[in-house]
Amino acid sequence: MTAPIASSSPTDLSSDDRLKNWSGNYTYSTDYVYSAESMEQVQEFVRNQPRLKVLGTRHCFNGIADSNTQFLSIRQMNQGLVLDAEARTVTVDASMSYGQLSPYLDSQGFALHNLASLPHISIAGACATATHGSGIRNGNLATAVSALELVTASGDILTLSRKKDGEIFQAVVVNLGALGVVTRITLDIQPSFQVQQYVYEGLPLNQLEDHFETIMAIGYSVSLFTDWQHQRISEAWIKRRVENGVAPGAESEFFGATLATQNLHPIANISAENCTEQMGVPGPWYDRLPHFRMGFTPSSGKELQTEYFVPRHHAVEAILTVERLRNLISPHLLISELRTIDADTLWMSPCYKQPSLAIHFTWKPDWPSVKKVLPVIEQALEPFQARPHWGKLFTMSPSIVQSRYEKLPDFKELVQQYDPQGKFRNEFLQTNLYS
Repeated sequence: MTAPIASSSPTDLSSDDRLKNWSGNYTYSTDYVYSAESMEQVQEFVRNQPRLKVLGTRHCFNGIADSNTQFLSIRQMNQGLVLDAEARTVTVDASMSYGQLSPYLDSQGFALHNLASLPHISIAGACATATHGSGIRNGNLATAVSALELVTASGDILTLSRKKDGEIFQAVVVNLGALGVVTRITLDIQPSFQVQQYVYEGLPLNQLEDHFETIMAIGYSVSLFTDWQHQRISEAWIKRRVENGVAPGAESEFFGATLATQNLHPIANISAENCTEQMGVPGPWYDRLPHFRMGFTPSSGKELQTEYFVPRHHAVEAILTVERLRNLISPHLLISELRTIDADTLWMSPCYKQPSLAIHFTWKPDWPSVKKVLPVIEQALEPFQARPHWGKLFTMSPSIVQSRYEKLPDFKELVQQYDPQGKFRNEFLQTNLYS
C-alpha cells in the first residue's frame, strides 16, 4: 500500500505553506493527500474513508473540490491510453490534462472537437464542472465524453456509456464530484485539423447589437475581450479551421475593428509570450484553440474568476446590461471574455437545453471587493436566468442556483443511490445543492 503523501506537514503549517489552488486564492481545508497507484488502491481507500474528495489540477476558484478530511490523488496511476481509430475514441486516465493528451492525439492524426482557454486543466475536472471552449456549434468539453469509469462510495467500479446508459449517462458526466471517483474517460475524437488565429482590436460595442450572431459565427471559435470601457470590445480573437490545406488571409477591418499587427495578450500591457500563436499562422488545433500555451503560466497568474451563462437569445441584452455596470466593475477587473457554447443534454451543465453566452470575468486578486460586486452583477442578470460556472466564484443564493436546474431533483436521487452516506459531499455541495 502506498503511504499517504502531503504537500507539506499537516501540523504547524503557516498559511503560506498550505495546499492551495493554482491561482492562490483558495486554501484547501486539509493537506492530507493519499496518492493511489492502482485501481485496487483507489477502491480500498474509498471504502475505508468516511469522507474524501479527489484532488486534480486545482484549477477551480471555489470549494467545489475541497475536503476537510482527506484528498485522493490518482495522478500516479498509469493505466495506459487506448486509441480506437475505427470507433474514433480515445480512453485515458481521468487525471490526464488536455495539454498532455492533445499532442499525442495530433501525432496519431486525430483531434478533440474543442478545448478550453487553458490546456493545463484535467480532463475529469473539466468535464465534471462543464468547462468549455467556444463556438456557436461547439458543445462544452463534457459533450465529447462517450464513456467513463467510476468508483462509487462502496468501492465498486461502474462503467457507463452514452450508448447503453441513456439518461443516467447524461446525469453522470457533469457530476460535480458528487457521485464518486472518475478514473477513466473515453472521448470522441475526429480527424486532426489546423487552425489559424487572427486578433482584431477596437470592435465597437454597437456592432454586437446589429451583428452578434454573424460576429460569433465568423470562426470555428470566437472570443471577445473587453474591460467594459469606451463602449468597445478591446480584442476579438477569431480562430478558423484551415480547410483543404488553404489558409486564407484576413481582412484588415472587421465590423469597425482593425487587424492586430502583433501577437496580443487578452489583458493589456501583459506580454503575449505565453499566448498561442496569432497573426494567421496555421498551427495544430491544440496549439490554437486554447488562448494560452502549455508550459507557461496561464492568464495573469494571481487572479479570481467568475462566469455566468445566459441563453444565447438574450446575449445582446445581457451584454448591454453588464456594460451599464462598467464603472462598478472596471476598478476590480483585469478583463472580461464573451464566448458562445452550444446546447447539450447533460443534466447539471449550465448549457443544458440552451445555446448559451458565457460572460466571464477575470478579477484582480481582491476578494473582499469582488465579493461586493458579484451580487450586483447577479441581480442585473436575474431576468436572463443566469447560471454560474460550477468551478468559479459566485454569490448567488443556493435557492436560485437550484431553481435553474430542472434535473436537480433527479440528480440528487442518483447521488443518494451512488453515495447514500454522503461520502463525497462537502461544504460546497451541501450549500449549493441541498441547503
